[in-house]
Amino acid sequence: MLLAPSSPLSFIASLQTLSVGAESFRAVSERAMPYHYQAPGPREHSIPKDSRAIHSSGQTYEQLRQECLRKGILFEDGDFPANNSSLFFSERPSIPFVWKRPGEIVKNPEFILGGATRTDICQGELGDCWLLAAIASLTLNEKTLARVVPQDQNFGPGYAGIFHFQIWQHSEWLDVVIDDRLPTFRDRLVFLHSADHNEFWSALLEKAYAKLNGSYEALKGGSTIEAMEDFTGGVAETFEVKKAPENFYEILEKALKRSSMVGCSIDIRNSSESEARTPFGLIKGHAYTLTGIDQVNYQGQKVELIRVRNPWGQVEWNGPWSDNSYEWDSVDSSEQKRLCHSALNDGEFWMTFKDFKVHFDKVEICNLTPDALEEDALHKWEVTVHQGSWVRGSTAGGCRNFLGENNFSVFQMADTFWTNPQIKLSLTEKDDDGQEECTFIVALMQKDRRKLKKFGADLLTIGYAIYQSPAKEEHLTKDFFRYHASQARSKTYINLREVSERFKMPPGEYILIPTTFEPHQEANFCLRIFSEKKAITQEMDGNVDIALPEPPKPTSPSQETEEDKQFRALFEQIAGEDVEVTAEELEYVLNAVLQKKKNIKFKKLSLISCKNIISLMDNNGNGKLEFNEFKVFWNKLKTWINIFLQFDVDRSGTMSSYELRLALKAAGFQLNNYVLQLVVLRYADEQYQLDFDDFLNCMIRLENASRVFQVLSAKDKECIQLNINEKRELRPIEMNEKRLARVHTKTITE
Repeated sequence: MLLAPSSPLSFIASLQTLSVGAESFRAVSERAMPYHYQAPGPREHSIPKDSRAIHSSGQTYEQLRQECLRKGILFEDGDFPANNSSLFFSERPSIPFVWKRPGEIVKNPEFILGGATRTDICQGELGDCWLLAAIASLTLNEKTLARVVPQDQNFGPGYAGIFHFQIWQHSEWLDVVIDDRLPTFRDRLVFLHSADHNEFWSALLEKAYAKLNGSYEALKGGSTIEAMEDFTGGVAETFEVKKAPENFYEILEKALKRSSMVGCSIDIRNSSESEARTPFGLIKGHAYTLTGIDQVNYQGQKVELIRVRNPWGQVEWNGPWSDNSYEWDSVDSSEQKRLCHSALNDGEFWMTFKDFKVHFDKVEICNLTPDALEEDALHKWEVTVHQGSWVRGSTAGGCRNFLGENNFSVFQMADTFWTNPQIKLSLTEKDDDGQEECTFIVALMQKDRRKLKKFGADLLTIGYAIYQSPAKEEHLTKDFFRYHASQARSKTYINLREVSERFKMPPGEYILIPTTFEPHQEANFCLRIFSEKKAITQEMDGNVDIALPEPPKPTSPSQETEEDKQFRALFEQIAGEDVEVTAEELEYVLNAVLQKKKNIKFKKLSLISCKNIISLMDNNGNGKLEFNEFKVFWNKLKTWINIFLQFDVDRSGTMSSYELRLALKAAGFQLNNYVLQLVVLRYADEQYQLDFDDFLNCMIRLENASRVFQVLSAKDKECIQLNINEKRELRPIEMNEKRLARVHTKTITE
């Protein structure tokens, strides 16, 4: 019998219908559901017009605004209340903050005053310069700015105390609604504010971003590129200035012309250097924005200049070409005007590109498309997106170091790399540049780590490897990786939100393995693949296939072998006068037999488990096992014991949960990552091990679920459909699945 429930949700529904242990299943699911299920395969790359409203009321910005206008009230956002919980999670405010609306702070508030510009971003008492640097860069592109900051809102007619912003998260655009109550002290904004105190768009955008990440404190510390991506949905590239290509000036010039967002910073060697000021007025470990690049005639020579902005709105470079340096005296006033040079202490300054390369260490560029900045041609890029997760015990395998070779890991099982999610990438078309290669970018992003800061989560160290794909349509095992080297990989494993790399590889089929550096580390991830030509991607773990053998036909007493007769005598001794085994009798026998086995660890099989076994094997629905039913189960049990021993790799009497995928496949169950994760959460212990009784319970539950699915999907092998009465009767259906199967078999054959 071959069951192929292509919708894992249908199979999961079958798991949840089982009468015994449903409460346990539900408890595990609620405790540690790895991620919301999404059908396997690539997703479409969303665009801003598809932004999803995420307010808990289910209403859109306009619906909420109209409701407030109709009621004559100002909006108050219960999802992000005006109290300390929205400010900090690890400390109490050092000063008494008062939440006020802009109209309570100034007389005539404006959303945007005289256009949104980079001078509207002045840092407050929050360590989010990385975010502010991105917002400053955002103002350089009117189209991008208008997408993030909708222009259809103000403090004039139609004002209802509600504003909204569109922010990209993990390949999806979200419409974030907030009220306009802002934290103040002595009638001044505490955090981000505009140089003009009547303007509030930047402060409200910071609040929307804080809401999306759980609190203002969650915004402390970060990488400029993170916010740049969230404002564009673009793809990031990072350059080490000291190792940058020779045409780095042209790369930056092209980036700014294409409205890419560009940030820069100076590295620190230890925490004591954070925000330390250099003799030239630059701040270490601080995020700056690149806002311009140009050349100027100076004493008969062309000088390459670059314009940098400090989001503090003050503290500037004091070297050559700084605001008041003598070099400007030799530049024509019209040229100074063209370059927007001013001697204001506004945080923005010019410096030579030569000095920039000496004093800055890192440049981050967020391209609105993945077009290479080294090339002149623009391309149309294809994008595919995969959502997944690393879950300890099943799909959190760690990097290639964990293949069981020369590894002295403290963990009991070190050969876990192969258990990571695997995505097949098919490159079929070569680039148009005449080369025999395909260009693509792989961007791996770990999700929601900033939001999880309040629970102690930090950014994990992540990366990926790419292998030539063998001619198999299945999850690759450890033996493949032990004997095959990767064809390409991320430059390094690093604790950034996203790791991205550009590759050129020959047409062919490849397997992409996204991983954390260490095994057993949990996170959700988003994997984006940009390709110049259409690329086909497929999750190698996306399908659920179940191949269970048909139960053997009963053997008549006259045809029994001597072994069969001995087994029948044993059965009759166990069953007693009624010649049927009850759940209590089965519990006694199985515990007595299995506890004598020295090569497996076995605690105790419960009465509930034995009732599950009878539910699986009972053909006539009387809640007991007659001889042939008991014999079929006994043969299954011997098969399951052999499978367990086969995958008890270290002969410890237990099985690693990382081996469960292969063990289940040997038993006829091919599970996708999502279902496998749920099974491991249910049956493995804290050391990612299964005793035999855990494995036996797992096998019984899975086979029961597959039989239920078979009955409920008799007319359509891909899904189950229930009316309200069938939903109520799910438990009785499970208890009578064999009787129902006979009825449905008749229907099918007709």
